[in-house]
Amino acid sequence: MHYHSDKPVLSHDPFKAIVAPRPIGWITALSAKGEVNLSPYSFFNAVSARPNIVMFSSEHKKDALAFIEETGEFTCSLVTMALAQQMNLTSAPLPRGSSEYEHADLAMAPSHFVKPPRVAASPAALECKLLSIQQVKDLDGNDVPHWIVFGQVVGVFIDDRYIVDGRFDTAGANPIARCGYADYAEVASVFSITRPPGA
Repeated sequence: MHYHSDKPVLSHDPFKAIVAPRPIGWITALSAKGEVNLSPYSFFNAVSARPNIVMFSSEHKKDALAFIEETGEFTCSLVTMALAQQMNLTSAPLPRGSSEYEHADLAMAPSHFVKPPRVAASPAALECKLLSIQQVKDLDGNDVPHWIVFGQVVGVFIDDRYIVDGRFDTAGANPIARCGYADYAEVASVFSITRPPGA
């Protein structure tokens, strides 16, 4: 099968199932008024190791994006298998001013280097300062209703239980990732491959 992406032939668009699994950016943002928003983004990833930089993409200008524009800070909490259902609850379209934390029965924990809190039950979180927000354009130069947020990591939280021999125990933390449709992937084991010399 081979088809132009503007003319899909399958009953469901396979794009998100092909670009998978994708980490979930569980973003907490704080407005200038002190309102807290917690929402999951599946278009999320790391883009730089030195310095640590992450990005997420938001369809339409949702509260997280608006709050980050106002205050220039956010956190990313790791979503684990144990927190999967609560993560999903935080994606609900609640009225502005309603607490996703309360809706999902989650506790907040203070950050050390930024004002937005993190998910207390998450084994790891990144504290970020805003670098830029860019609206996406298509091949014809038309604006697309998606915005990419870039943030530099200024603080890292790790639950000490998941530090083994000086490394973060990814499999032990049991994170999940977004796939296509309503599907998710679970990281329960990892394997290592040594890169070629000079790579």
